[in-house]
Amino acid sequence: MLYQQIAHNKRKTVVVMAAFVVILTLVGAGFGYLFSDTPWMGISIALIGSLIYLFLVMRNPANMIMSLNQAQEIHEKDNPELWHIIEDMAMVGRVPMPRVYIINDPSPNAFATGRDPEHSAVAVTQGLLDMMNREELEGVLGHEISHIRNYDIRLSTIAVVLVGVISFLSGIASRFIWFGGRSSRDDDRNSNTIEMIFKIVAIVFVLILGPLSASLAQLALSRNREYLADASSVELTRNPQGLITALQKIEGSIPMKKADRSSSGMYIENPFKHRGGSLFDTHPPTEDRIARLEKM
Repeated sequence: MLYQQIAHNKRKTVVVMAAFVVILTLVGAGFGYLFSDTPWMGISIALIGSLIYLFLVMRNPANMIMSLNQAQEIHEKDNPELWHIIEDMAMVGRVPMPRVYIINDPSPNAFATGRDPEHSAVAVTQGLLDMMNREELEGVLGHEISHIRNYDIRLSTIAVVLVGVISFLSGIASRFIWFGGRSSRDDDRNSNTIEMIFKIVAIVFVLILGPLSASLAQLALSRNREYLADASSVELTRNPQGLITALQKIEGSIPMKKADRSSSGMYIENPFKHRGGSLFDTHPPTEDRIARLEKM
């Protein structure tokens, strides 16, 4: 059951990442159509821009994300229990020991980030340390180590980059349409109904459908990886009950004050506590996660 769920979630991740590339290409094509005679210009800008941005971000994503979330790095002497639990989970998961951070926030939560297992980091809130017993901490930290072991941290960073590029192109197109006036080809297009239809479709996709689709794909990726990390945590700890009770405590807690909104999908639970089961939730419903864990 466990390995079937892991395999199923990995297949879904491939589909979501493929959807990201398709959306980026279509947005680039629409962008190029609005600004030039050919969509290939926009596609080239989108793909090359993504690669450049990805290169810059991937040089040290852990430091950037930790800084955005006001996390402070600690060492073994600062919190031996936390350090040893992470060390144990990393050993069982067969990944290098990640850097350890604490966020001074009373809400219980945690996340992992980094470029790869060799350049990873785990952050927990002070509220998590205050509220959880050792069994529950092992469940949460097993979940975060699983994100590192499964390379979710890299996927999350790539998703942030792709959404950022799509939003950037959408912003430029929006300013051009509303403030930049008409392109040199507008007079010709206005005399051609088909050209006008293509232009309207390009505007709608670049400004609305593209960014919306990219956000939904990012959220689908985030929800998918949470299920996989839950299952992998059980594989590491051999104890689903620890993670179950930890999720129940986190679900009933107050929202975080210091979480960065752009990295909210990396946390084990939505730090802003938005509920309702909508398409825009960054995490699957906690009751669904618990139900899956109870079947293991």
